[in-house]
Order: sequence, then structure tokens, then C-alpha cells
Amino acid sequence: MQQEWHVRTNVMPGVKVEIACPELQAGQTVDVVVRYESGKRGRPIMEILNSGPERRLSQTAEEVRAYVAREKASWDR
Repeated sequence: MQQEWHVRTNVMPGVKVEIACPELQAGQTVDVVVRYESGKRGRPIMEILNSGPERRLSQTAEEVRAYVAREKASWDR
């Protein structure tokens, strides 16, 4: 039967993580998963979308309609 054991620990000097689980036996095969916060946060999506060579986000439905109308008109040229 598969068992799970969760523990939270700190990274030690030398960038090492050590865990001890009394239920395990020497030589036993285990799976270890390490999850961590990278500390790197991406830019907010609105900032990315607004940072292009031209501001591409529309604030109102009317702005969207006008943009689509201009695009459609350019297709006929």
C-alpha cells in the first residue's frame, strides 16, 4: 500500500535538503517531490499588454467596435 508523508523543511548550507522519516527503512526506494516559490514574479498581464509599441487595449466597447471597423476597412484596400 502506498503511503504519503509530508514535511516542510529549510534548505541547509551547501544548498542541501535533509529529511528524516522513521517509517522508512534503509535501502527502500522512495519518490521525493520538492516544491518551492521561485521568488521571481512575472509582470502583471495588463502591464505587458500595455507595454507594446502602441497601446493595444481598448477601454470601452465603442473603442473595440471602432478598431474592428478600421481593421475591416483595411481589408478592402
